[in-house]
Parts: sequence; C-alpha cells; structure tokens
Amino acid sequence: MAQTIVKEGVSSKLYGWEHPDKIREYRKNNKTFAKKDKRTTLQEAVSRGVKEGDYIVFGGMGSVRNPIAAVHEIIRQKIGNLTIGTKGSQHDWQLLAAAGNITKAEVSYGFADEVRGLSLPTRRAVESGRLKVLSETTNAGFQWRFTAAMKGLSFYPTRSSLGTDTLHYSGSKTIIDPFTNEPVELLPACYPDVAIIHVHRVDKYGNCQIDGNIAEDIELAHAAKFVLITAEEIVHDEVFSNRPDLTKIPYFVVDAVVEVPYGSHPNQVPSLYSFDEDHWQIWLDASISEEGVEEYLEEYVHESKDQYEYLEKIGGVRVLRQLERIEKKLAPYPKVAKRRG
Repeated sequence: MAQTIVKEGVSSKLYGWEHPDKIREYRKNNKTFAKKDKRTTLQEAVSRGVKEGDYIVFGGMGSVRNPIAAVHEIIRQKIGNLTIGTKGSQHDWQLLAAAGNITKAEVSYGFADEVRGLSLPTRRAVESGRLKVLSETTNAGFQWRFTAAMKGLSFYPTRSSLGTDTLHYSGSKTIIDPFTNEPVELLPACYPDVAIIHVHRVDKYGNCQIDGNIAEDIELAHAAKFVLITAEEIVHDEVFSNRPDLTKIPYFVVDAVVEVPYGSHPNQVPSLYSFDEDHWQIWLDASISEEGVEEYLEEYVHESKDQYEYLEKIGGVRVLRQLERIEKKLAPYPKVAKRRG
C-alpha cells in the first residue's frame, strides 16, 4: 500500500471550507429547479444575501466586469467583518477594504490596481492591522479551490506550488500520490457564503450570458451558497431558450437577479463600455490618504442612494456614451490613469 503522509503548511486553518455533504444538504434545502421570478432591487438582494461575517467573492477579473454597484450597496448598508476570497487585483474588494467592511482576506494577487499601481488603501489596512491576510495562493490555485467546490469535492490535487513558499501559506496539505509515490498538493475547496457576479444579460429566472472572458464565474456560481447576479439588462427568457448554448450560469444556482446598467463602472464590461480612466484618476488621487478615501466614499457612495444617482455624479449620459464609443473603437482610447504623488 502506498504511503500517504500528510504535511500541513504554516496556514493550515481552513477558511471557506465545509464538508461537501453539508453543502449538498444546503443546496437540497435552499436551491430549486423550479423556475421562479428572482428579480428584485439591489438594496433588497444585498440585505437578504450578505450578512455580517460572511465569506464573500466577486465575479470578473482585474478591472473587468466587477459588480461595483453591489459593492457600493454593501458599503451603504455597513455590512462588516467580511472575509474576502480575492483572485486577482480587483477594485471591488479594495473598495470594501478601504471602507472597512472587510477584516480578513485570502488572496492570490490582490494588492494592486494592475497598470495603475499599488492599491494604497488595502496596503494601509494590512499595515495598520485592520485587515488580516489569512492565506495566499496563486490565481490558478484559487480557481481550482472553486472548481473543487463546484464538483462537490473537499480538495483539488495539483503540483503547482510544490517547492515554493506559497505552498506553506495556502492552506494546502501535501500527501504522497498513491499512483506516482511522489508529493502532490491538495488545495482545500472553497464554498463561499456569497458570490456576486456582474453579467451582460440575464433572464428573470437567473440564466446568464457573458460575452468574452468568463474568468471563473461559472465555478463561483456553483460553489457559493447565495448567488446574486447583477446584469446590464434583464431580457426575455426566449433569448436563452433560442440559444441555450450561450448560457454560462444556469438559473438553478442563482438566488437573486438585479438589473443594474453600467453596474461595473468605472471598470469595463467587454463589448459594452470601456474603463473610465478619468474617474479612476479621481479614485487614485483620493486613495493617497485616509481623508481622501473618506471624502470619495462620502461623495460617490454614501451621498448616492442608488446606482442612478451615482451615474449622474460621474458625468451621466455624456460620459457613459463616450465610454461606449471607446469600447466600440469609435474614439481613441484615453491614457491609462497613473497614480500621482
């Protein structure tokens, strides 16, 4: 019989992990194949689905197709002590960290604004002790954690972090592969309490279409307990029945559906609108100091009761149409915002 010695890393405590049978029971009691109208408001969906202390994840990747409108609503409702599973440098979780809603984080690559530089608010949050980093893995490793959860498994086997320091801070365990008699890494599955995903279009039941890169949104939707979909538009279900092959997320994993036009601003939704680099610069300038962050959140989040008031504050139809033109290559791309100071 092959030897199966288990070795644990420095960060061996499991976050976002649950026994697969417990999740099966949860899905049996809380999910249904019956087609129900799941349309609601963003305020109601966030209030119902996001609770103090939840483990939360967001769809999209980097600065693309992030559910920013939902993030604003979480900040408005002051839902705190959240744990984030962040796979990529995403503006959504960084806003929540800056606002103080997130106190713990499992990260892969999360402390930068991509080409715009480091995320100063999240760095300050860690250095001050307000935000604790629980574990670290690779982008691929995080996706495989959700893949395991989607498949109803407790772990995902890989060799990608063997021989690296990352392995010791990932929550993984190492065993001897009974087939090769060589070490193999076991990444723990991740079953988030909440996944919020922004898509191009959805029907009232929760079927989703995503144009372009789907990142790991399919895995997230199947792994999470509560799935909130925000969409650029809600369309008739015939759109999906006519082309079922284009459905990326099926209705039976979705719990709430909200129509939120330009719901990813200031980020991009491919084929619809581009990044708002002018507004990104406003955020980057504000994020240099704690006072600047507070002023930004007050003006653009707390003083906007909903997405429509926020869109008026950032320039309204004039700015939004320009972003659409840029995405459709009807106007030159603007210069990428760069941090000042």
